[in-house]
Formats: sequence, C-alpha cells, structure tokens
Amino acid sequence: MSAVFLRHPENPVLTVRDLPEGVGYFLLNPGAVKFNGEYLLIVDVFHVEGGIVFWIARSKDGIHFTFDPSPLQMPPCADDWEEHGVYDPRITQIGNTYYIVYNSHNNTLGCRIAIAATEDFKNFRHVSLVTQVNNRNGALFPEKINGLYCCLNRPFAGDEKSSCGMQLSFSPDLVFWGKSRFSLANRPCHWDDLKVGAGAPPILTDEGWLVIYHGVADTCAGSIYSLHAAILDKDEPWRVLARTKRPLFYPEAPYEKLGRITNAVFTCNALVEGENIRIYYGAADAAIGMAEMPLADILAACHEEYRFFKYLNP
Repeated sequence: MSAVFLRHPENPVLTVRDLPEGVGYFLLNPGAVKFNGEYLLIVDVFHVEGGIVFWIARSKDGIHFTFDPSPLQMPPCADDWEEHGVYDPRITQIGNTYYIVYNSHNNTLGCRIAIAATEDFKNFRHVSLVTQVNNRNGALFPEKINGLYCCLNRPFAGDEKSSCGMQLSFSPDLVFWGKSRFSLANRPCHWDDLKVGAGAPPILTDEGWLVIYHGVADTCAGSIYSLHAAILDKDEPWRVLARTKRPLFYPEAPYEKLGRITNAVFTCNALVEGENIRIYYGAADAAIGMAEMPLADILAACHEEYRFFKYLNP
C-alpha cells in the first residue's frame, strides 16, 4: 500500500463539546491558516437556531483549540443574493489579504461560490459571487495565472447523485469571472467515480500546482468521501500532469464512519509544515480531525504506477 496521511493520536481535535454550550450540534470542514503565531480554523457549525454559520477556533500548538465566544459575522452578499447558510471555506493569502472562498447557500435557488476578504480576521468585506447556481467547492490560487486570478470550482446539475468534475474560472479583478475550462474529471469504476471537488487551495511545487481534492464513490451502502491529489501544469492548470491512483486518506476511524453522514473525510485546507502537509478535515460531517503526510510522498503518490495484476505477475 502506498503512503497515506497519518491521523493525529488525539483525534478528533474538535467536537461540538468544544463549542460554547448549547449553540451547535454538528461541526465540519474548516478552512485553516497560520496567522499571527497561531493556528486559526474557520469552522462550519450547524447552529441550534437553524442554518450553518462560520465560527473561528484558535490554537497555539495546532492541536488544542478554543472557539471564539460568538460566530463570525459574514458581510452580506451583493446582487440581491440572500444567504441562508455558509459552508466549506477555503482561505488563500495574496499579499496581506486573506480571501475566504466559500459556498453561499440560498434555500430556494441553491448554492453559489462567494468570496469575502480580510486582513485581520476581525473585519470582513464582501468581494464577489464567483459563479451562477449551482456550484460548490471554490478554491482560489495564491497567485495569478497568465495575468488572471484563477479559481477552481465544481458546477453540478441535479441531485447529490449527479456526476461532476472540476473546472477553472478566470478573472482580472476577482469580481467578473469567465473563460472557464474543464480540468479534473471523475473516473468511472474508481474511488472517485461519482464526483470530484476541490479540497485545499492549490500549492505551488517544483512539479506544478499540487491540488488535494475529495473524490466520491457511489456504493450500495451510500457515498464514500476520500482524499486524493493531482498535479496541474504551472502555466496551464487545466492540464493534469499526474494523479494519485488510490486514496491518500480514507474513512476508517469510528468518528469518520458515523456522524451526520457516514464514511466521509473532507478537507478545505492544506498547510505546509516543514516537509509535511497538514490537513484539518471534516469527519462524517460531525467532528474535525488532523492528519499529516510528507509533501514528497504526496508528489510521489501522484506518479505511482498501479498494475491490477502485479501481484499475480510480479
């Protein structure tokens, strides 16, 4: 078996018991960043008063987190788009500004990708709505591609059983988006046979853009969410140069197999920690775990050859 992400022994690092008493009943899929000497998570929280809100949790050591006293107050969206819930934030730093690309949900119309910005994680402003409905899993590249901002996204039609893949959209100003190009497809009869979507914002390596993404397999027992990786060309990121043949992370621990949903690990972040990549991930839509893997092993796994009959024909 190839190398995989290793869970922290104190997992899960966050559960609803860590929230202020009586305010939420599930938490999941945080954005993550290192800011002013601490680890900061923007966590999806199912609030007891209805809807999903963002709540910031902070830590000095990256393991033991404390939630802020109250949820983050997101700025209202423009274009008469009313948010009834927000989820799956992905944080990208460009210069001194941190952009939060997230799913903006409307109970009637569906989901769009929105961008908010901050310099201090106290004051936030609305930037734009990247896409028309229905679209999820937006992740902004940390630098321009050929003079344009670039955002991974995942349009979809139909219900949760609709197959879908990832595309790239481009913008001169983070407001007007277009020139979309398809990039990463789901793979029939594979661990990501139903759909794929962005996980962390892309990381630039010597080999190209490393994208850690989630893949969904459709099984008789329901959907299974696992994590994979791909390398995209530095200048033409719609070109996939290499891709893992098997999951780098798969739901195996009890808290990953049973929660609000079953059998799911899902990340919106990937932090470079020395030679390792660290992820804070949603576990079964109910808790948050932490796992790490050497960057070199992730890149090597993207190039790994896999022959179905290699054990019969060594």
